[in-house]
Amino acid sequence: MVGWLDTVGDPSRIHAEGLAARYAVEQARDAVATLLGARNREVTFTSGATEAIAAACWGAAARGAHQVVPAVEHSAVRLAAEQHGPVTYVAPDGRGWTDPDAVLEAIRPDTALVHLQWGNHEVGTLQPVAEVVAACRERGVLVHVDAAQAAGHVPIDFRALAADLLSVSAHKLGGPPGVGALLIRRGLRLRPLLVGGDQERARRAGTENVPGIVGFGAACAAIDVEAEGALQRRLASSVLGATPRTKGLELYGAPDDDLRLPHIVCLGVEGIEPQAVLLGLDRKGIAAHSGSACASEGLEPSPVLEAMGVDAHHSLRISFGWSSTDHDVDHLLEALPVVLDELRALAG
Repeated sequence: MVGWLDTVGDPSRIHAEGLAARYAVEQARDAVATLLGARNREVTFTSGATEAIAAACWGAAARGAHQVVPAVEHSAVRLAAEQHGPVTYVAPDGRGWTDPDAVLEAIRPDTALVHLQWGNHEVGTLQPVAEVVAACRERGVLVHVDAAQAAGHVPIDFRALAADLLSVSAHKLGGPPGVGALLIRRGLRLRPLLVGGDQERARRAGTENVPGIVGFGAACAAIDVEAEGALQRRLASSVLGATPRTKGLELYGAPDDDLRLPHIVCLGVEGIEPQAVLLGLDRKGIAAHSGSACASEGLEPSPVLEAMGVDAHHSLRISFGWSSTDHDVDHLLEALPVVLDELRALAG
């Protein structure tokens, strides 16, 4: 990205600087499309998954008033859908899994869009996207898949899935913040959320963020999806072992490794406030989280965990990134019991 931070080339211009910028953008588009199993022209760059989701909801709303949203979807999906008319929420089971039959039963004659995330952003549970997409295609209903947490961590083949829309964010897979993409199925016409120019094939107005897009493409080209999973499995099995120091920890989400995203572990922490656990881990150089990232500035319980029917007030979410190592897991496995022991001692 560094070489493009001083760029003066507008990708929409035909002078040398503009053509160089256009080439860089299209090379990055190829890398994103390759990672996600899409055609080059199906990739529309955005400022992130939040904008991509808003664009999907806005574009589909021209077709009908109603949208179907599983209750475990990210707040970006839930709130964007609510802007355009009535929403039917579909409850998950205790694993955070959404029954495809319940999704299909929620479809109405005026349904414009059905949402289903690829994998949950808090507990990691994988959702039945292929089954829902196929059934919705038979009914002629558009489907949007939020793949922000899944992209770069599990194999994604947009063409084979045959979904209408799919949203991703660069920073979730090692790229820079402030850039993402909305994949729009070839042949689908969608009114743009942002207007005022013909950038991105008239799907998203505004001069492209060339440095960010270049970084997005570089991250996609560097990813090794098959390498994911070992750290999560090791952490889950070690933390949940039957030892006194890990007593009171419960794994939230799907119990089987192959039913969860390979980089997220969500734990229930009995009897200890999560903020105290987070601060204790932070003192030991470990950055973790409680509940959803979208609620990090509030003290409200996680709506995802509430929908699952588990303790939404006492959770610890641990996620791995492209730079995580076995040493990081060793450090966490050593630090977490110490933090829990200290807090339990303080509680008396």
